[in-house]
Amino acid sequence: MTDHQKRIPIPKVFTEGRMETQVEMLQLQRNPKQLYIGIPKESTMQENRVALVPASVGTLIAHGHRVVVESEAGRKTNYPDHRYSEVGAEIAYSKEQVFKADILIKIAPPTLEEAELLHPGQILISPLHLPIITPEYIKKLQSKRVIALAMEYIKDEIGSFPFVRIMSEMAGYSAMLTAGELMTSTSGGKGVLLGGISGVPCAKVVILGAGVVAEFATRVALGLGAEVRIFDNNIYKLMRLQQQVGRRLNTSSLNPYQLKKELLSADVAIGAIHSTSARTPMIVSEEIVSEMKPGSVIVDVSIDQGGCFATSEVTSHSKPTFVKHDVIHYCVPNIASRVPRTASIAVSNILTPLLLKAGNTASIERLFYDDIGLRHGIYTFKGCLTNEYLGKRFGIKSMNLELLMASQL
Repeated sequence: MTDHQKRIPIPKVFTEGRMETQVEMLQLQRNPKQLYIGIPKESTMQENRVALVPASVGTLIAHGHRVVVESEAGRKTNYPDHRYSEVGAEIAYSKEQVFKADILIKIAPPTLEEAELLHPGQILISPLHLPIITPEYIKKLQSKRVIALAMEYIKDEIGSFPFVRIMSEMAGYSAMLTAGELMTSTSGGKGVLLGGISGVPCAKVVILGAGVVAEFATRVALGLGAEVRIFDNNIYKLMRLQQQVGRRLNTSSLNPYQLKKELLSADVAIGAIHSTSARTPMIVSEEIVSEMKPGSVIVDVSIDQGGCFATSEVTSHSKPTFVKHDVIHYCVPNIASRVPRTASIAVSNILTPLLLKAGNTASIERLFYDDIGLRHGIYTFKGCLTNEYLGKRFGIKSMNLELLMASQL
């Protein structure tokens, strides 16, 4: 038998086209999805801000999305209803109608009554405000099986916290100006001018933390002529702050001895420490506060994450201060609400690109798989608590978000 006769015949279908040029396979773009966004009117904590301003709403609607705004949601920011309707938004005259949206955006956490209106699969984007969060609130979100994101924990592409940064800029400005006002005798202070005048020494300001709040508080304090001391355990933050301000500053690590020494002689103390995922560490004990100068002022900007002074308690814009150990405390968690129009525009500038990006994917939920920074803000996911700190604090079982999302692929 010849070699030719030994060969096994191979069907032509298996060999034809093997060496021919193949058709190029291109990734198909996903069809953009219309988002259904609800903006309710805020009714708690004297909140004056609105989550999206008319210009941002107009941009979203121009991209094919649907936005429902509760009547008078923007009134306190001087955005009447007709400004929203002119750009194409639907005006709702009941909260129930707004809460039917797939994505609900609030500038303050929903109340338990509002949480009752949530529905399964809904995405809630709002601040968390740790001091006022209760186990009942977390359990309510779990029972409603919503996906809840905390604005203050959402990260951007470079790993920073955009909502925290923009609010911190305003909080830094406002904290220092507020402290200056509280030191006047008409506000219950000891009648000291923050910057002093010729022949009279200036006030002494101690700032805990060297982040964005500290930077802008320092700029205001120095601009008014005050003497500033800054404490932080991150030496690189202290170096960065000095570079940003453009001058040498009196800085120190959080050395207990040095910190106590400076606080006891301070006229103003600013708490400006931010935690990336849990409660702000408590830096100053009640004993130290009790030894501070009578009439001195504490502005605890960190109160939205629990506060870094042991004597801090959440206050509101209607009653922003209280006196403890003869020290005036200002502990309003939503300081930026004092300038609601500026703050609302700033928040909208961050939310709008995020929502547009979600619209270009299959859904905002799909975006969670691709965007680790956005995923970092999730604390409840379809009935499960995913924030470890909240789980330990309230004794509720928490689960790993990555595993939960992988199980639903």
